[in-house]
Amino acid sequence: MRLARFKTVRGRLLALLIGIALPIACLTAITAVTTYQTVTAAIRASQMRTAEDYAVRTRVWYRGALRSLLAGGSALALNPRDSSDCGKVGGQTLARVAGYRAIHILPQSGGACAFSLDPEVNAADLAAATASLQAKPPVQIWAGAELAQARYDHVTLGGKRYLAVYARSDDAGSPMREGLLLVDPELLDQVFDLGDGEPGLVVALAGRDGDIIVSRGAAKPDDTSWLPAQDLASRDLALPAKEPWQTQSRAEVLRVYATHTVADPDFYIVASFDDAPGRAARTQFLVLLLAPLMTLALLCVVYLRAIDKHCVRWLRGIEAAARTRSTLTTARAVIADDMPSDIRSVAEAFNIMVEEQEVRQRKLQTALDDNRFLVRELHHRVKNSLQVVQSYIGLTKRDYRGEARMALADAECRVHVLSAAYRFTLADGEMQPVRVDLFVDDVVTMISNLLRRRDQWVTSTVETRASLSVDRIIPLGFLIVDVMSRALRSTPGVSIQISVSDIDDGMIEIAIEADREIAHSEPPKLFAGLVTQIEAVQAGAPEGSRLGAWRVAHSA
Repeated sequence: MRLARFKTVRGRLLALLIGIALPIACLTAITAVTTYQTVTAAIRASQMRTAEDYAVRTRVWYRGALRSLLAGGSALALNPRDSSDCGKVGGQTLARVAGYRAIHILPQSGGACAFSLDPEVNAADLAAATASLQAKPPVQIWAGAELAQARYDHVTLGGKRYLAVYARSDDAGSPMREGLLLVDPELLDQVFDLGDGEPGLVVALAGRDGDIIVSRGAAKPDDTSWLPAQDLASRDLALPAKEPWQTQSRAEVLRVYATHTVADPDFYIVASFDDAPGRAARTQFLVLLLAPLMTLALLCVVYLRAIDKHCVRWLRGIEAAARTRSTLTTARAVIADDMPSDIRSVAEAFNIMVEEQEVRQRKLQTALDDNRFLVRELHHRVKNSLQVVQSYIGLTKRDYRGEARMALADAECRVHVLSAAYRFTLADGEMQPVRVDLFVDDVVTMISNLLRRRDQWVTSTVETRASLSVDRIIPLGFLIVDVMSRALRSTPGVSIQISVSDIDDGMIEIAIEADREIAHSEPPKLFAGLVTQIEAVQAGAPEGSRLGAWRVAHSA
């Protein structure tokens, strides 16, 4: 990760934290997923083992019942007696084993021996049941060997359901050819004893047609609401299920089911489980996944707050002090006892730099003030000197007449332009731009007093608030004096008007006109230099009564 891509300290530190936390978050997520898969696989395996365990129990019980049938049937077949004696011996045999209700034996020698503890079941019923089971295929061999060809089923005789164990031997040396043992289904209760099994477990022995032979764990003996809503007969239950499946029960509750065959194809174990272990596994997965991620998120938040409190806050204080220096010269970076040492050293260095800069600024300000004082004093003395020169010229002018007097008056007027320009620019003690209206009115008044004859008139119309620097206002005054002086000398009785008006926000126009046509003379060579210094553009050439017009740009 290139931290230089991030422009702020917070961004770089946060990127570094994310660079460290992201692999940890990925490992945490992988660990959580792996743990969840392992736990769910263990739950599924446990559920399948539970179904298989009850299937093995049932098979063991059936094998025991088959052994009892083969042993009892062989004993009865080896002792041929009449039917009454056979019934007595069979009754004694059944009475010794609780739950055995009826027996029907067909010896190799012929005949039949039948007995039932239930009066509703007679020999004909037993013979019919034997014939029915004989027509059905035997169960598959368990563990590679079987005692005889057997068939496990359930029958209903005399309105009562029985577990049926049927055996047939094709060996001519066997005393018994066929035998049938009927057992009370309640005898399987001990096989389906749930013990300390997990809560919500329901186990049942079911038939191929979906009938429940015996069940344990349900709320009531005849309660079938725990069975899947899908008909059991519609599922291919002849083969063992590879893993449990989840579906809605008849009570519209999500449950997990596992099956395992007992006697293919008619008997199988159905085990129903509450989804609590699955929910616990999912909760554990969420905890394992979210707890570290939330911890990392909390760490990021705490990290950001720590950055703001112990780093960014002080840096912002230094930045704020630097920015307020333009308005508050006494601004300093805050230095506190809880500042980090490296940031504290930066703040102290900043304050030292500010103090040194203030010392330099004070020295520069002192030098600047001294310089301004000297400049003001210089301009003041220049102004006084110009006034002295103007007064001297005025006194000297009294001793002359004619052209000499006019030349001295013209010189006095030009000196007055310089004196007026300095007077206006230093009016507030500092050099500043000169207002054009005040300056032009002052110059026109001086021209009227010094250059005008009694039969001549000079007026002004100034409609502007523009200002020009002293470097431009002085040549403007010289230009006005030069144009008016030449017109007043050459034309007796003439009236001259100067007008100054705004063209737009950044341009003024200066126009000088006479009340009659006059003879225009060639301007002196310095005239073009004056126009250049003013930065003016000639708007109209001298012609007829017009003495000239110029446009001057200024700062609005």
